[in-house]
Amino acid sequence: MEKNFFVKSHGLGNDYICLDEENIDFPLSTQAIKTICDIHYGIGSDGILLKTASEKADFGLRIFNPDGSEAEKSGNGLRIFIKFLYDYGYTDKKEFTVETKGGIVKANIDELENGKARIITVDMGKAIFKSDQIPVICGTEECIGKKIKIKDKEFEINCVSVGNPHCVIITDELNEKIVKEYGPLIENYEIFPNRTNVQFAKVISPDIVEIRIWERGAGYTLASGSSSCAVASVMVKRGLTNRNLTIKMPGGELKISIDENWNIRMTGEVQEICSGVLSPELTSQFI
Repeated sequence: MEKNFFVKSHGLGNDYICLDEENIDFPLSTQAIKTICDIHYGIGSDGILLKTASEKADFGLRIFNPDGSEAEKSGNGLRIFIKFLYDYGYTDKKEFTVETKGGIVKANIDELENGKARIITVDMGKAIFKSDQIPVICGTEECIGKKIKIKDKEFEINCVSVGNPHCVIITDELNEKIVKEYGPLIENYEIFPNRTNVQFAKVISPDIVEIRIWERGAGYTLASGSSSCAVASVMVKRGLTNRNLTIKMPGGELKISIDENWNIRMTGEVQEICSGVLSPELTSQFI
């Protein structure tokens, strides 16, 4: 494998670049992340997945948003990373563990296509509703069904952590314009010390929920695994759906299951887009 080798893949239109910390010869600084993720000056991506060493799991993973900030967990990112590990010979196992900033997750490769990982299930850990652990400052032990007012609109918010913070807004109508206008305002609202991911969610049936996503540090996103997990958890918490759900997004669908102890399992497909080597003309500016 050449130095600065990368792989770019997507999970339902949510795309990430995979790099190996031991195989790059430049510091992955905030500026490097921003440039590599920029579609004009770099490759273009919703973020970077950096393979690292781990003493607690089979592999370590750091997840970076395109603005250079670090995310605790990403469902689509995890599935992309798991495919990268299997497809490029880091492991021949179909079950293994990955340590993220948001906790250790268990990976299962369910289906191969031409010898490459295609359908992947990830145990995403537990949904956490305690306000101080999300974190959200709302004055109650849990922040479920709370009202906030931003500019001229009132929103009923439901907050949960699935390894990273989420704010779910249940609505009868999904409006992309509202998501893009109010998403960044909610993301940075004062009650969220670490900012938050934002989802607008519409119940289609007891088994299907459709969502639109404003991702912390990334903006409007076609799909998100952790957002799907957060929405499913809130729907079950509010008694609006069954525990096994299909989450529909502009980028595609994910299957999410929530057990009685709030453990979350997520299943979905991943596809490689391209692979290559970062040019010395690009990486030399980061040294």
